[in-house]
Amino acid sequence: MNFSDRAIRSDYWYWVLFLVLAIVVAEIIDGVLGIAVTTPIVALLTLLPIIAIQIRRLHDLDRTGWWVLLHFIPIIGGIVLIIWYCSRGTTGGNRFGPDHLPAASV
Repeated sequence: MNFSDRAIRSDYWYWVLFLVLAIVVAEIIDGVLGIAVTTPIVALLTLLPIIAIQIRRLHDLDRTGWWVLLHFIPIIGGIVLIIWYCSRGTTGGNRFGPDHLPAASV
């Protein structure tokens, strides 16, 4: 897991899509089995990777990874983070590394 690089919007949102699909599949399996066993396993297995991608997404915005702690502020923190996760990253390199998006051709 990489906590120090940058992640563009598509990297972040494809991970979120994968996570939602994995949780839906785990919930279906739990429903068939009648006990909640796979959903907690999926949640534990994806905890560190989701924190890593969130920190890298914040790095793309030239913000420190500590901003991920806004999740602990009810409602407002989550809204602020979603807005940031939807925002375009800084153009060109920043203190966290080079820009991973190709330069727009004019």
